[in-house]
Amino acid sequence: MGAVGADLVVPEDSVVVDVSGLVVGPGFVDVHSHVDSVAGHRLQAMDGVCTALELEAGAMRVERAYSAAAASGRPLHYGYSASWGSARFLAHTGVEPSGTLALVGESRWQRSSTGAERRRWLSLLEDELAVGGLGIGVLQGYAPRTDPGEFLDVARLAARAGVPVFTHVRELVEADPTTPIDGSGEVVRAAVEAGAAMHHCHVNSTSRRYVDRVLGALDEARRDGLQVTVEAYPYGFGSTAIGAFFLAPERLAVSGLAPSDLVVVDTGERIADVSRLREIRVQDPATQCLVHFLDERDEADNARLLRALAFPDSIVASDAMWLTWPDGSHESDEWPLPPGARTHPRTAGTFAKAWRLMVREQKRWSWLEAFRRCSYLPARVLDGICAAARRKGHLGVGADADIVVLDPATITDRATVTDPTRPSSGIRHLLVAGTPVVTDGQLDPGVLPGQPIRAG
Repeated sequence: MGAVGADLVVPEDSVVVDVSGLVVGPGFVDVHSHVDSVAGHRLQAMDGVCTALELEAGAMRVERAYSAAAASGRPLHYGYSASWGSARFLAHTGVEPSGTLALVGESRWQRSSTGAERRRWLSLLEDELAVGGLGIGVLQGYAPRTDPGEFLDVARLAARAGVPVFTHVRELVEADPTTPIDGSGEVVRAAVEAGAAMHHCHVNSTSRRYVDRVLGALDEARRDGLQVTVEAYPYGFGSTAIGAFFLAPERLAVSGLAPSDLVVVDTGERIADVSRLREIRVQDPATQCLVHFLDERDEADNARLLRALAFPDSIVASDAMWLTWPDGSHESDEWPLPPGARTHPRTAGTFAKAWRLMVREQKRWSWLEAFRRCSYLPARVLDGICAAARRKGHLGVGADADIVVLDPATITDRATVTDPTRPSSGIRHLLVAGTPVVTDGQLDPGVLPGQPIRAG
């Protein structure tokens, strides 16, 4: 039980935590996390996260995802959007995809739909929203040649249902002059023509060296009153399936990439040349790889990354990736985690790195502004559809007891490409729904207080 206010009467049996010299605020809300597992949640807890939501790719099926998470328990609050990609895959092939990596490396769903197929997957999405989906997650960047009219249909469905659309945009016109429509422009167009709330995922990775043009267009759209939100993460490299459309050998140059900019997550192999890239894409297109789209050591590239984070009202979101052990497993009840797990460092370090860069080193955010970017603004994305979201992202009477206590002098990321599951430091305490998950910098593996965040 907790309370906020002046002159509080503290019951004798209360646990009192000394936070002298520390910073106390609302726990971080991650609107873009793929680590729907106990192991992944624990890594994110050590990064200050209280709520981890799978909104970009979504879940297929939503009800099954909520039931599975509830059955095994989660350290953090959890929630899911309806998956556009999975619904299209089912409508096109008659079967459900085996997972998101398999989906993005598969081509059968990536063409434009027939009229019957479009009606089928729109109906599936509507059903998913009816059981509590937190919006529609659209992996448009993995099916970038599809009819733009289909995206407008998704936005119209979302507007009718009163939910946001979370989009990994298709290619920008600078990178692909033959694209059916500019990826970021498509998000703005949907906000105008459908009146939907549109969320632009990881603007840093999809915009790359054209990020200033994209941010300018999004800023103009917001000044015009459109419901457009944007997120970024503080890394110059991303992660995806090596069979993704935009990683085809003939497409790399337009994105300013070479095969050597791709690194296989499980083995650490840096792709030597085009022939090796083609070989892996044929053998196993779902192979997870790191993609170095900006060089953080380069002054100009690093400045672009910082501008994406500093953009007014830009939300911090991790795009946290699955954990994979050498035996192929994706889950572990052990803590500390068993050695050998592979993932992107952002899974463990996104929020601590953002605080280190933007508050302590760059001094572009105040401590209060950092909480606004990591806690308050992401929770507000869901205000219109989810009563539970309104109690998150702030401290006050009636708010949830999701609280992070951090050390302003030591908060930093420690995860690296070679040691991607090394937890962040500086998170001294973390309470999820009032339950201590991290105490004095140590995670308690015996508690699973996470609750579902559902629409309605």
